[in-house]
Amino acid sequence: MTTAPAKLYGKNLSEYDELDVDQLLSQLSPEEISILAKEVDPDDNLLPPSERCSYECNKEATGPLNRKKLIEHINKQALETPDLPEIKPYVAGTVRGKKWVAPETNGNTEHEDKIAIDLDDEYGDALNTASQEEIIDLAAILGFHSMMNQDQYHASLLNKGQPVGLGWDGVTKATQPKVYPPEPPNQTDPDESIKRVLDDDSKLLDLNWNNIKNISDEKFENLFKALVENTHLETLSLVNVGLTDRLAGKLAEALEKNCTLRVCNVETNFISPVGIVHLVKSLLKQRSLEEFRATNQRSQVLGNKIEMELTKLIEQNPTILRLGLHLEYNDARHRIASHLQRNIDRIRQSRVGANSA
Repeated sequence: MTTAPAKLYGKNLSEYDELDVDQLLSQLSPEEISILAKEVDPDDNLLPPSERCSYECNKEATGPLNRKKLIEHINKQALETPDLPEIKPYVAGTVRGKKWVAPETNGNTEHEDKIAIDLDDEYGDALNTASQEEIIDLAAILGFHSMMNQDQYHASLLNKGQPVGLGWDGVTKATQPKVYPPEPPNQTDPDESIKRVLDDDSKLLDLNWNNIKNISDEKFENLFKALVENTHLETLSLVNVGLTDRLAGKLAEALEKNCTLRVCNVETNFISPVGIVHLVKSLLKQRSLEEFRATNQRSQVLGNKIEMELTKLIEQNPTILRLGLHLEYNDARHRIASHLQRNIDRIRQSRVGANSA
């Protein structure tokens, strides 16, 4: 599937990447700058809430702000403002509106309508003679989670036998949570791993820096420089390491030149939506990455504009198979999911064709 590149004022969007924004702003008049300042994205979390609205108050201040007097004035105005008059005044003991009357049941509280299921004699006899434990196991296999509790469900899946006293009429009790030991800290040495990536160690296929604190920017830059010439590393995990937009740009430059990396995970960092777009755009150079994950960043909401741009970039990538991004709009989710499924089907068909040949 090929998608025509987006254009703005007759030019491709890539031509605007090299423009000097500061030089353009210096050519604007104060009136034009004020008009431009009003055109902001209300979903941009990088701006304070006071800067996201177009309301401006040009009235000169009458004096310094006195918070105590302001609160007293607001309370006084609230007490002195009369309540809105009721259209129909309240009278004690008078029913206002239509009184609800319960429908007549004629003494029959059971439901007369019953669902009839046509089963074969073999299945009907099997269900009639099945024990309570067998019925619970069958409900677990069919996925009827509301008919059982968690202990019954997991006991059915693991074939451990149903707990005693927890049948259909048994009392469900809270399950004590299992205590799991905390995960050990990541013992990976950044300096040693950078040296191995730089030396193109053939045994280093998976590099995991997850949850390592206080990694300097210089070490990140050295890693990304070494990643450019590396031909063996396949998985790079940089989860919760404090990546910023500047470092994400360095990583994007490395991804544009590395042709062996298959998985890149940069979840739980401080990358802005624009930085995520830069990373996804870099995947179009080598087209070797199969899995990219970047959820739980500084901005939880990407915005419609960013999501549509990411969708167009993903639709141009024929090799990406798995994408870890939280998308808010259904259109972007559906288009990306359809494109990823097409990529998976194409690779599967090529593999089946190669095996049959």
